[in-house]
Amino acid sequence: MNKLLFTLLFCFSCATLIFAQSLKISGRITDSQSKEPLEFANVMLTTADTTFVGGATSNMNGDFLVENVIPGDYRLVISSVGYKTSETILQGVDEGINLGSLELEENSVLLDEVTIAASNEKSNSDRKIVFPSDKQKKSSSNGIELLQQIALPRLQVNALQRTLSVPGGGEVQLRINGIIATNEEVIALLPEDIIKIEYHDNPGLRYGNAAVVLDYITKRKVSGGNVSVDFTNAINAVWGEDQLSAKVNHKKSEFSLSYRLSTRDFYQMWRENEEKFNFGDGNVINRKEVGQPGHIGMYWQNASMQYNYQPDDKTVLNATFRYFGNEQDHLDYYSDLYFTDRPNDILKLTDKTTASTNRPSLDLYFQKTLPANQLLVVNVVGTYIGSKSGRFYQENQNGSLLSDIQNNVDGKKYSIIAESIYEKQMKAGTFSAGLKHSHAFSDNTYTNGKRYVTEMRQADTYAYISFKGKQKNLEYNLGIGGTRAWSFQEGDGDGYETYTFNPRLTLQYNFPSNAYVRIQGSVNNNQPSLSELSAVDQRIDSLQIVRGNPLLQPYTSYQVNLSGEARKGIFTANLWSSYEYRPKAIMDEKFVEGNRIINTFDNQKSWQRLSVETTLKVKPLKDLLQVSATGGVNHYLSDGNTYNHEYTNWFYRGDVSFVYKKVMLAFQVQSNWNWFWGENVYGGENYHILQAKYNMKNCSIGLGVFNPFSDNYKVVNENWSQHASIKKANYINESSRLVMVQFSWNLSFGRKYASAQKKLQNSDNDSGIVTNSK
Repeated sequence: MNKLLFTLLFCFSCATLIFAQSLKISGRITDSQSKEPLEFANVMLTTADTTFVGGATSNMNGDFLVENVIPGDYRLVISSVGYKTSETILQGVDEGINLGSLELEENSVLLDEVTIAASNEKSNSDRKIVFPSDKQKKSSSNGIELLQQIALPRLQVNALQRTLSVPGGGEVQLRINGIIATNEEVIALLPEDIIKIEYHDNPGLRYGNAAVVLDYITKRKVSGGNVSVDFTNAINAVWGEDQLSAKVNHKKSEFSLSYRLSTRDFYQMWRENEEKFNFGDGNVINRKEVGQPGHIGMYWQNASMQYNYQPDDKTVLNATFRYFGNEQDHLDYYSDLYFTDRPNDILKLTDKTTASTNRPSLDLYFQKTLPANQLLVVNVVGTYIGSKSGRFYQENQNGSLLSDIQNNVDGKKYSIIAESIYEKQMKAGTFSAGLKHSHAFSDNTYTNGKRYVTEMRQADTYAYISFKGKQKNLEYNLGIGGTRAWSFQEGDGDGYETYTFNPRLTLQYNFPSNAYVRIQGSVNNNQPSLSELSAVDQRIDSLQIVRGNPLLQPYTSYQVNLSGEARKGIFTANLWSSYEYRPKAIMDEKFVEGNRIINTFDNQKSWQRLSVETTLKVKPLKDLLQVSATGGVNHYLSDGNTYNHEYTNWFYRGDVSFVYKKVMLAFQVQSNWNWFWGENVYGGENYHILQAKYNMKNCSIGLGVFNPFSDNYKVVNENWSQHASIKKANYINESSRLVMVQFSWNLSFGRKYASAQKKLQNSDNDSGIVTNSK
């Protein structure tokens, strides 16, 4: 009994001594290059023989704390997705330790699969970094569907059509490991290979005027590959989005192919149009167009072949050949056209347009990591755009032909874009400099009773330097750039040559909690398009002509964005606001010339836009259920040389996604996000989508309905000119209650991975053709 009592007293005394000496180990985890804190890094403390002792996860400031540590010898292991695992030996620990800053290096070789239990996000001054969860990856078939699960602010994801957009039609630049990517190449991504997504909602100077940039950071196989198919087809109309992709890796080389075919063929398409023409001499014409069922038939195809060579983790060579082809066999409108003061005097209107485009391009890319944390990037893209179009327009009354218009265009455009970037990582931050030159030549022939030939050249050279750094909770990014732009049109004046100063500043303050506020200001250069510059007349109908203006000049735009985000538990709130001012903006105008209304372009006085939108995202069941709601307003002021307009547009969006085991359910709804420019209201889409999907090991099947609660689909555009006002609605009946079946299948082979990043995204898709449609 005495021995037992002594033993218990001895154990109690030892336990008391041990707990009395319990220690704390703390520190901060940062990125070795950017020196930015790493959120959600895993910290594990083990004994020398790898017995687990304790663990922690770093917060948004990169700080971690391991408590209740007794004196002894330990191993501290730190890991984070996309980074090399760090191991620190701690010997003779007998008091609390603050290890200070512990740096992690980006991982260029990933040999093992990594599973993330919950989706994590981190916001920097220029981008948001998202680590998709394992559940989100398993419920998605490709890179587009994965974005639907994440619900990034301002980004609109149409999972049925496999498209990405931002409100107002701004450019969405897509990249994979920094490499220029098309929508089709993102669709070909296997979610299981995606490590993280970098969402640049505040793109820097190198991205030009892009609204947002999405960069998928993926694992790259060093052996094996994959083959995948992704089909979405309607069962009650001819509507399809079908893609086949393949990728093979062998040691230091990677070969990939993708082909996508999109088809549309509708027979219940029509338009309604109300027009008022004021010729200024008391002659006013009001007429109305009432549409009859017409036909729209088109298909387009995207193909790419890519070769990537990585001799080591410091060098990347990439060559990509891309092809885009579009064939519009039918855009056939049939209408009754009558004057409102003579409703029984009906004209039969026929308006048919055919068009085709062929756009091959070659993208060559080189990236080299140099000693002392330096990086050099060179990118050259060459593009040819061949386009043909024909328009047949007639107004017929009782067998008499009142108007007969036949316009044909044969266009050729050649362009080259060359860019180089230099970066230097320093303790204080990141210094970068870049030089970009774009040069285009077009040769277009217009035939419409007369024959016009335009030979045009256009170029711009852009150079910049920038520095990104951080002072405690304040991140900053300062850039200074300059642009030289010029244009020349054979036989029509001297063109233009302008120089523009392009500064950009971003400030972001990070609060101790999961919140930040950011302000960004920029000055951008805007050139007239080749189509706007073309000295060509094209007839629209019996009363209107569209005319290019070779005297247009580039103009400067000024933009300030204020945004912020706060996260608390299951809630995330995001606010984005923007003010944009464009003096001398190139906008449309109309004037009377004889008995015709001329539609043309000019450098107008100014254009202004104020936009505000807020998004609330809720995850009541972690990644099982996610709800996102957005509301906002646009206010426009358009001040022309002969007009002044003000317009306000309210809008909303909503997304609901539910994932349980192998089942995914989703609902999307969106109202019109309208754009006002010059005297035109360009109506956005008002639609809703229901989607259900069942996921298996290597494939998934799904069912979706486009506009299930609407009996029609329409887009409304208006023109407010005092000389020729128009209110037009385009309808496609088959786009309502359109039922679609989805099927995807992935076969992956090989298990070893590596990764590297490319930094540039350049392309040319402006054909430079003047359009004359109504």
